[in-house]
Amino acid sequence: VKQANIYFDGKVTSRTVLFADGEKKTLGIMLPGDYDFGTEDKEIMEIMAGELEVKLPGSEDWVAISGGQKFEVPANSRFQLKVATVTDYCCSYLK
Repeated sequence: VKQANIYFDGKVTSRTVLFADGEKKTLGIMLPGDYDFGTEDKEIMEIMAGELEVKLPGSEDWVAISGGQKFEVPANSRFQLKVATVTDYCCSYLK
Protein backbone atom coordinates (compact mmCIF):
# COMPACT_ATOMS: atom_id res chain seq x y z
CA VAL A 1 0.00 0.00 0.00
CA LYS A 2 1.70 3.19 -1.14
CA GLN A 3 -0.04 5.65 1.17
CA ALA A 4 1.68 6.18 4.53
CA ASN A 5 -0.04 5.59 7.87
CA ILE A 6 0.61 8.75 9.91
CA TYR A 7 -0.18 8.97 13.63
CA PHE A 8 0.43 11.38 16.51
CA ASP A 9 1.08 14.47 14.34
CA GLY A 10 3.66 12.62 12.24
CA LYS A 11 5.67 11.25 15.16
CA VAL A 12 4.75 7.67 14.19
CA THR A 13 4.65 6.60 10.54
CA SER A 14 4.43 3.28 8.76
CA ARG A 15 3.82 1.64 5.40
CA THR A 16 1.61 -1.41 4.97
CA VAL A 17 2.85 -4.47 3.08
CA LEU A 18 0.26 -7.05 1.97
CA PHE A 19 1.42 -10.52 0.94
CA ALA A 20 -0.20 -12.94 -1.54
CA ASP A 21 -1.06 -15.36 1.29
CA GLY A 22 -3.06 -12.64 3.09
CA GLU A 23 -0.34 -11.77 5.62
CA LYS A 24 -0.13 -8.10 6.61
CA LYS A 25 2.84 -6.22 8.05
CA THR A 26 3.66 -2.59 8.68
CA LEU A 27 7.17 -1.15 8.58
CA GLY A 28 7.62 2.09 10.44
CA ILE A 29 9.47 4.66 12.48
CA MET A 30 8.53 6.12 15.87
CA LEU A 31 10.04 9.33 17.18
CA PRO A 32 10.59 9.75 20.93
CA GLY A 33 7.35 10.25 22.86
CA ASP A 34 4.52 8.55 24.75
CA TYR A 35 1.89 6.72 22.71
CA ASP A 36 -1.32 4.77 23.25
CA PHE A 37 -2.27 2.27 20.54
CA GLY A 38 -5.29 0.07 19.95
CA THR A 39 -5.37 -3.09 17.85
CA GLU A 40 -8.10 -5.33 16.48
CA ASP A 41 -5.73 -8.15 15.47
CA LYS A 42 -3.06 -9.90 17.50
CA GLU A 43 0.26 -8.16 16.81
CA ILE A 44 3.89 -9.12 17.00
CA MET A 45 6.00 -5.98 17.11
CA GLU A 46 9.67 -6.47 16.25
CA ILE A 47 11.99 -3.63 17.17
CA MET A 48 14.72 -3.43 14.55
CA ALA A 49 16.57 -0.50 16.17
CA GLY A 50 15.86 1.91 19.02
CA GLU A 51 14.75 1.79 22.63
CA LEU A 52 11.32 1.90 24.23
CA GLU A 53 9.25 0.68 27.13
CA VAL A 54 5.93 -1.10 26.64
CA LYS A 55 3.00 -1.58 29.01
CA LEU A 56 0.90 -4.48 27.75
CA PRO A 57 -2.81 -5.03 28.46
CA GLY A 58 -3.51 -6.33 31.95
CA SER A 59 -0.08 -5.32 33.25
CA GLU A 60 0.98 -2.41 35.43
CA ASP A 61 4.65 -2.96 34.60
CA TRP A 62 6.69 -1.21 31.93
CA VAL A 63 9.08 -3.55 30.08
CA ALA A 64 12.25 -2.26 28.38
CA ILE A 65 12.60 -3.32 24.73
CA SER A 66 15.49 -2.53 22.38
CA GLY A 67 16.64 -3.36 18.87
CA GLY A 68 16.54 -7.09 18.15
CA GLN A 69 13.69 -7.77 20.59
CA LYS A 70 9.96 -8.23 20.05
CA PHE A 71 6.72 -8.37 21.99
CA GLU A 72 3.17 -9.62 21.39
CA VAL A 73 -0.08 -7.72 21.84
CA PRO A 74 -3.40 -9.59 22.13
CA ALA A 75 -6.26 -8.86 19.73
CA ASN A 76 -8.88 -6.24 20.65
CA SER A 77 -6.71 -4.45 23.18
CA ARG A 78 -4.73 -1.28 23.91
CA PHE A 79 -1.08 -0.90 24.82
CA GLN A 80 1.19 2.00 25.75
CA LEU A 81 4.70 2.86 24.57
CA LYS A 82 7.33 5.23 25.93
CA VAL A 83 9.74 5.62 23.01
CA ALA A 84 13.17 6.84 24.17
CA THR A 85 15.04 7.00 20.85
CA VAL A 86 14.07 6.95 17.17
CA THR A 87 12.74 3.42 16.76
CA ASP A 88 12.52 1.31 13.59
CA TYR A 89 9.88 -1.41 13.79
CA CYS A 90 8.09 -4.17 11.89
CA CYS A 91 4.60 -5.12 13.04
CA SER A 92 2.97 -8.41 11.97
CA TYR A 93 -0.81 -8.78 12.26
CA LEU A 94 -2.15 -12.25 13.03
CA LYS A 95 -5.74 -13.37 12.40
